[in-house]
Amino acid sequence: MSELISQTLTLIRPDDWHLHLRDGATLQSVIAHTARQFQRAIIMPNLQPPVTTGERALEYRERILDAVLKAGLPADAFTPLMTLYLTDNTSAEEIRGAYATGVIHAVKLYPAGATTNSDAGVTDLLGRCGDALEAMQDIGMPLLVHGEVTDPDVDLFDREAVFIERVMIPLRQRYPALKVVFEHLTTKEGVDYVSQADGPIAATLTAHHLLYNRNAIFQGGLRPHWYCLPVLKREVHRQALLEAATSGSPRFFLGTDSAPHARGRKEHACGCAGCYTALHAMELYATAFERAGRLDKLEAFASLNGPAFYGLPVNSGTLTLEKRPFTIPETVPMGDDELVPLAAGEALEWSVRED
Repeated sequence: MSELISQTLTLIRPDDWHLHLRDGATLQSVIAHTARQFQRAIIMPNLQPPVTTGERALEYRERILDAVLKAGLPADAFTPLMTLYLTDNTSAEEIRGAYATGVIHAVKLYPAGATTNSDAGVTDLLGRCGDALEAMQDIGMPLLVHGEVTDPDVDLFDREAVFIERVMIPLRQRYPALKVVFEHLTTKEGVDYVSQADGPIAATLTAHHLLYNRNAIFQGGLRPHWYCLPVLKREVHRQALLEAATSGSPRFFLGTDSAPHARGRKEHACGCAGCYTALHAMELYATAFERAGRLDKLEAFASLNGPAFYGLPVNSGTLTLEKRPFTIPETVPMGDDELVPLAAGEALEWSVRED
């Protein structure tokens, strides 16, 4: 159980159930930020080329583990939980073989064109992916859903709500026992659906969607480092997300969706989507939970609900947060470039204690 003593909060060591690490020099630059706070993380497979096979996932896992060692961390400091990138052609045999490795834990659905490196994503989930979905339901392998339609006629801010009606409801009617994680939930409609739906369903929530609404993108001008997909929504949606995260419901758990992009790729005429929060994730979440007056609910959200849904053991270590100011740096190195963390230059009231 979490323990709040004076100005410190000690939690069972948390996990990140939605993380982008990229590859190469970027991976090497950011891995320590995550390992500082999280014991495990579900690793997104949208590389170039995408991680569409078990073989590619195992190779990527070895590169991550090697990066941990090169960062000067112990081999057991961080455990990557690998995923496959679902395509129209993913076979049931590929699904079963990947799951049998014991280190590939889920399959990620990107509707084609929905976000960064999603061009190889699914064009017709129920029409093209039936064999893969049947296999996943049979073996208990979760489907991780980027829950937005990509129809250009649908308003950007309505894409999650439309996805529920067009895709999620029919999907779960056809495969009622399929474990589904509705990732980086952003709307009240999404919260209501996940809260009330039958069967094995859960959702991850990011710190930036708990703390900020869409006004943050435009304060004082266009601020590209606040742009992500799914995009920040209205205040009513932020409030619904915060209520869900701090409610104690086991269906909601932590997933940062931290997404590193070089500064120039963000500050561009066609800037990349993604907020970088791995550096200060737990400080951001603690801030959100404290503002809601529910710090006592943070441990379940960060450390217990995710393992329960995935059928994994709870971590044995702990993480301590201190009520001590933390100023978010303006930039952090990323290979030969730099990236800008979310809310760069701002001060948070919580810091992760370095033991």
